[in-house]
Amino acid sequence: MDEVEVVVAHSERATLRVGDVFLKVDADQARTAVEVAAMALAPVPTPEVLWRNPPVLAIAAVPGRALGSLGEPSTASSAAWAAAGAAIRKLHEAPLPPWPGRGRGLAELTADLDRECEWLVTNGVLPGDLVTRNRRVAEAALRPWTPMFTHGDLQITHIFVDDDQVTGIIDWSEAGPGDPLFDLATLTLGHEERLGDVLVGYGTDVDLDVIRAWWSLRSLLVIRWLSEHGFDPFAPGCEVDVLRSRM
Repeated sequence: MDEVEVVVAHSERATLRVGDVFLKVDADQARTAVEVAAMALAPVPTPEVLWRNPPVLAIAAVPGRALGSLGEPSTASSAAWAAAGAAIRKLHEAPLPPWPGRGRGLAELTADLDRECEWLVTNGVLPGDLVTRNRRVAEAALRPWTPMFTHGDLQITHIFVDDDQVTGIIDWSEAGPGDPLFDLATLTLGHEERLGDVLVGYGTDVDLDVIRAWWSLRSLLVIRWLSEHGFDPFAPGCEVDVLRSRM
């Protein structure tokens, strides 16, 4: 081991890589408990839990590499993206986990969206017409859904592949019963051209308008949080560009 790598660090949580071990420190131990339980229940490859000594969780690295990163072209093959879709479908078809979903309910989600849209416009963060257009697109996601076992934060960096096979899905702290189309939208955010590949593995019985709505909704909701926690939603290919692509 030559160094300790800081994978992510902000006021809510931090992750360090020490050789082949990831050390995760979370201010909310309920999230850590969900992560451990979800990895034990999920019918897909997950990291091995090495030990847990609150507030630290140690997990083993998974082989392969991430499908890609937000804001950068993915070099993973179409087959690898399809394999990710098949793994997600397997997760969604599994029995619901025995804890409530950690995501927002419909009423809370609508209220949060209204508040964030107002903040974006009032503070001059984004043009009003851009926010209004995406708020309108987001409406399609604000509907009842049948809860399924969802990852809850299925960013492109959280699925690892090797030789066109999924070798591990990481970061399960937001897992629980939720909208399956949110998982698909989160994975393909900023990589919309890969949605077709994902659906080859997942199946095409999905509402594409709802996935597009989640792209807008998720982006509108997270811009303030990202800005306040040291991330740049204005970086090329990231959340603001996702919103601009709806115009």
